[in-house]
Amino acid sequence: MTTTMTLAQAQQEVVDEFAMFTDWQDRYEHLIELGKDLPLIAPEHKVDDNLVRGCQSRVWLNAEPNNGLVHFTADSDAMITKGLVALLVRVLNDRMPEEILSTPLTFIDTIGLREHLSPNRSNGLVAMLDQMKRYALAYSAKQ
Repeated sequence: MTTTMTLAQAQQEVVDEFAMFTDWQDRYEHLIELGKDLPLIAPEHKVDDNLVRGCQSRVWLNAEPNNGLVHFTADSDAMITKGLVALLVRVLNDRMPEEILSTPLTFIDTIGLREHLSPNRSNGLVAMLDQMKRYALAYSAKQ
C-alpha cells in the first residue's frame, strides 16, 4: 500500500484529530479506540525478540522491509499503551527508512501527549519510538 501523505501531513492529521477533543479523558478514550483499530500482529511475531525494552506493559513491535519501505505491526497487553503504539504505527508505517530517521516527530508534544502521560508510559513511548528508529536504521543500512 503506497501512501501519498507525507510524514509531516500524517502528523498534522493526528494533531487536527486530537484538537477535536477538549479534555484529556476524551483523548485517552480516543487513544484506546485507536488501539482497538490497530491491525493485529501475526502470532509468529509476538515473540520475546519483538518485545520493546523499557516499556512497563508488554509491547510487541515488528518491522519488515516492503518495497523499500518499513512496514510495522504491533500489539500491547495494555489499552492506552496499545493506543500509543497504534498512533506511532499510523504515522510511521510504510515509510522510507530515511524519512523515519530524518523527520522530527513533533505531533507527540503538539497534542500534549508527553505531558499527560505517567513517567512510565512516557518512557515506554520513547522506547517504542527508539525501537522503530532502530528498525529504520537497520533497513536503511541494508539498502
